[in-house]
Amino acid sequence: MKKIRPGDSNQITREYFDSLLVEMRHLDGALPETGLELFGEQFRTPVMTAALSHLGNVRENGMVQMAEGARLAGAVSWAGMGDEKELEDITTTGARTIKIIKPYVDNDYILQRIAHAEKCGVMAVGMDIDHAFSGKGKYDVVLGMEMRPKSLEEMKEFVKATKLPFVVKGVLSVKDAEKCLEAGVKGIVVSHHHGIIDYAVPPLMILPEIVRVVQKQIPVFVDCGIESGSDVFKALALGADAVCVGRALMGPLQVNGAEGVQEKIASLTEELAGIMARTGASDLSQIDPSVIWKA
Repeated sequence: MKKIRPGDSNQITREYFDSLLVEMRHLDGALPETGLELFGEQFRTPVMTAALSHLGNVRENGMVQMAEGARLAGAVSWAGMGDEKELEDITTTGARTIKIIKPYVDNDYILQRIAHAEKCGVMAVGMDIDHAFSGKGKYDVVLGMEMRPKSLEEMKEFVKATKLPFVVKGVLSVKDAEKCLEAGVKGIVVSHHHGIIDYAVPPLMILPEIVRVVQKQIPVFVDCGIESGSDVFKALALGADAVCVGRALMGPLQVNGAEGVQEKIASLTEELAGIMARTGASDLSQIDPSVIWKA
């Protein structure tokens, strides 16, 4: 039996997911449509890949295979830390990709990565703000590269540096959501980066407050611990526009490559559609937060 570590944010997040219950609504029901519009483009599902990195240890060319699986599933592909050649290979698959860049200490390097992502034809770029510090209260170092927290003014400059939508990942507070709006970002990811801090508030717990502040000005995405169509539905019902799925795709990627990723995204989407049908939601916009009950 797996021992649960006190303060394990991933376990806390899982328990919160499982504490949310769903009521049924059948009268006047209709077959559901799971299509998503994002940044002016159409996708078949609100289930997106997470901004993963370094999947070569899962499968050869893992990041490229993950992107190809997303393309086959009609889903958005996200890409995390990786070299320029990898991003070029990812976008060559035709996957519509959002590139997330670490908060490197060197802002000129960040601007170079933004420019390269634009050249590759990504649909959006952004920053992973929750990797600024280590767990020991020092500046983080990732694969030998130093990180730094970014100020509101720096974030404004990054937003201005690109014509693409700029997305901030790692928002887990109303305060950061408000600053993102002030900076002019075009999307945020509510996430605790798979438990980067102990006792982190579950993303779905704080999501309604962030959605209330954002007021549909920009899309809000949710990351961390999404394993099923039920999880997807609960996130959407509480105000998310789409979700990012990471670890639940790694097994299928390892076993069956891009096809495995495609099949898993399709399965999650089918599960989502099943719950939509039984809660009176004919499309994503009709998912009603009042169907969610807290146990």
